[in-house]
Amino acid sequence: MAGGGRTGPGSRRRAHAASAVVPLPRAPADDRLDLVRLVPSGRSLAIAFGLLVAAFAAYWGARESSVFAVERIEVRGAPPEVAREVQRTARGVIGASLLEIDGSAVAGTVRNLPSVAAASVDRAFPHTLVIKVAPVRTVAVARRGERAWLVTGLNRVIREVDPRAEPALARLWLPRKVTIAIGETLPAVYEPATRALAGLRDVRLPGRVKSIRVTGGELTVVLHSGFEILLGQPTDVLAKLASAGRVLRALDDRMVYLDVSVPERPVAGTYLNSQVELERVG
Repeated sequence: MAGGGRTGPGSRRRAHAASAVVPLPRAPADDRLDLVRLVPSGRSLAIAFGLLVAAFAAYWGARESSVFAVERIEVRGAPPEVAREVQRTARGVIGASLLEIDGSAVAGTVRNLPSVAAASVDRAFPHTLVIKVAPVRTVAVARRGERAWLVTGLNRVIREVDPRAEPALARLWLPRKVTIAIGETLPAVYEPATRALAGLRDVRLPGRVKSIRVTGGELTVVLHSGFEILLGQPTDVLAKLASAGRVLRALDDRMVYLDVSVPERPVAGTYLNSQVELERVG
């Protein structure tokens, strides 16, 4: 049948897959990665190694020699007395190389001083070791007979001083039987007193504090004018001091003491021991 006959098996054309190799374009010779050129030469390696050895030798020589030997200790941030104490404590590093000094160890030794709250060490080449110090804050001069010691707000004894030293600090009078050791704390009964004096830095009183007394477990702050602030038992001391600071300036000149043992109800008194209850403090 024309145009519609079925082609016989013998005459069927079979498709054959053709395969071919497609060549990739070659990079120009100038663009090839020359690995040989990236590998350093033996001469370059020898020079680099020599420089490394020389640097190490220079550092070690400076470390072991007197090139950077400590000749001076400079103390920053401390009053003269504390600075001298720090210098005496750290004088063992004189003559040692700045490169071999263990700064952390030196700072730790200085921090162990009772008069130092914090310390850090730096190097000022060629011959100076710098010690930066934050001194502790003293609040009182503890007096026992003719002797005197500086004391912090944490009741810690810093060092012995002349009884007339630090006139701006309040005096804390102690019985002769009390044992005092530098670097240690006073007996616990005096801790509320030193904490109260530390709290006074946040309270404005009309006069300077002359002393603080501990009698029968109760606290009394004495101003240079002779005026007394009775704090009573060592509880709510900050609230009592704040109460005193609010009312003292308004008191009559005849008043010689202010009782703030109950801070919400301050009471003032005269030489005749009469008492005037003041307006309630908010």
